[in-house]
Amino acid sequence: MNLPQVKILDKYIVKKFLGTFFFTIMIGVSIVVIFDLSEKIDKFVEKSVPVHEIIFDYFAGFIPWIVNSFSPLIVFISAIFFTSKLAQNSEIVAMLSGGISFRRIMAPYMFSAAVICVLSLILGLYIIPPANQKRLDFENKYIKAQEIVANNKRNLHYQLSPGEFVYMGQFSSSTNTAYGFTLERMEGNHVVSKLSAASAAWDTTFQGWRLRNYYIRDFYGESEMVRTGRQLDTVIQLSLKDLYRRRNAVESLSGKELSELIEVQKMRGDAEIKRSLIEKNSRIATPFSAFVLTVIAVSLSSRKKRGGLGLNIGIGLALSFAYILFMRFSQMFVHKGIMEPLLAMWLPNIVFAVVAVILYRLAPK
Repeated sequence: MNLPQVKILDKYIVKKFLGTFFFTIMIGVSIVVIFDLSEKIDKFVEKSVPVHEIIFDYFAGFIPWIVNSFSPLIVFISAIFFTSKLAQNSEIVAMLSGGISFRRIMAPYMFSAAVICVLSLILGLYIIPPANQKRLDFENKYIKAQEIVANNKRNLHYQLSPGEFVYMGQFSSSTNTAYGFTLERMEGNHVVSKLSAASAAWDTTFQGWRLRNYYIRDFYGESEMVRTGRQLDTVIQLSLKDLYRRRNAVESLSGKELSELIEVQKMRGDAEIKRSLIEKNSRIATPFSAFVLTVIAVSLSSRKKRGGLGLNIGIGLALSFAYILFMRFSQMFVHKGIMEPLLAMWLPNIVFAVVAVILYRLAPK
């Protein structure tokens, strides 16, 4: 087969593959939106939510988020469905008989996967974070308004800056007050100042903490100076939003903001850094799954089977759900401290890439 004919074949595969992908997205998103709306319609009516806020604040953020979350599943199903139709119609046999290698047939599939990968990266890095901010604000205002954002927390330790540490014995979300408050400043291995207070309440007027019954010890070599008082206003690098930050708030941060948050969390020793690192690495790792899953899907469905299209789709659904489940387990490995976030988020791609290589070698030549 000569080169112009191959180009026609490339255009045909790219058009059909991407067409199937976007059509599947439209169907899937429509179903999810209908179910989500039916679940929340009572709250929308009860709180008289304006229609334009539902559309432009909630669903404008919800739809891109759901598309990117399930893009691995949609890629796999689309590739399985389209390739199975080619195989059932003996089109792949005709291509191979015409002298086109299976490797050459994969080229337009890989181009299509690259298009999907780039679109997913653009969504995850630039479109979804600001859209998620509106969606989360909408949910906080209308859907989760009655939920407690921060529970009472105990034994909180933070490093505010190099050599500066804060401790709270207990933080009450109902009064925005910390009890058993301690602020220490160190130089090297020596404590140079220690501030203790019975309570520290957040004051919105000056965006700082108002200490009650405080006790300050300043150390100068072997001597020390002690100061006490009933009230002291202080501003430190720990605000109320740091204590009230929702776990899913990282989804609304841009790449720069997420990196800055991770640096602050590293310094403070914040346990929530694992969630931030998962979000950062998954934004890159998930889009690249398009290449791996496309190879697996094409290799599986390129051979004509007795079970036909239904069998291939069933296998595709099973493997795509296995991939998504693997991703969830990888996140659990991070939270349990078994694996580093970078490796954990790329592990599903690595494992399924090995599967893809094996299946590709077993595919018809």
